[in-house]
Amino acid sequence: MRLGVFGGSFDPIHWGHLQLAECCAAQAGLDRVLFVPAAAQPLKPGGAVASAADRLAMVAAAIAEDARFEASTVEIDRGGASYTVDTLATLAAERPGDELFFLMGADSLADIAKWRQPERICELATPLVVARAGEPPVDLAVLAPYVTAERLAEIEKLRVETPPASISSTELRRRIAGGEPWKDQVPPPAAEYIRARGLYRP
Repeated sequence: MRLGVFGGSFDPIHWGHLQLAECCAAQAGLDRVLFVPAAAQPLKPGGAVASAADRLAMVAAAIAEDARFEASTVEIDRGGASYTVDTLATLAAERPGDELFFLMGADSLADIAKWRQPERICELATPLVVARAGEPPVDLAVLAPYVTAERLAEIEKLRVETPPASISSTELRRRIAGGEPWKDQVPPPAAEYIRARGLYRP
């Protein structure tokens, strides 16, 4: 199986997240995409606003109708800081027959030197770098210190493009807290969960 691994806070999950996963599945020929809510992101010391349980529940609700998508508790179960290298090592051990692809945007790619063991990350999974339409081309040369020239050429062929982003989780939280329209940016099951639980309200 060609398995995409999509990590993030998902605080909350929105249509942009699903759009990214759908584009990766279609353009890179992925059989399945794992959505992996982080317990705590090391490069975001402020932490998530919603609890891990709530973020996992929102993800599960949002992707329930698509058989290609699956929610994973690997980082929440492990607890503590969520390091990608640890997550990929766990998934590789659990799914030895699968080929792993790690979904990442241009912002994540730019920070990869700050990540724990970037060389090991690139050994465990193929980086699947996503570019948004209308934005400057992603410079994959930043991966050169961590992969061979041959592997970098393979990664170059796997570029994925998605439509321009119109919303972010940060903006969604601001809109919800301020009583502004927001529900059209979130899959209905996740929007209902947010409403029922009163998440992100003052």
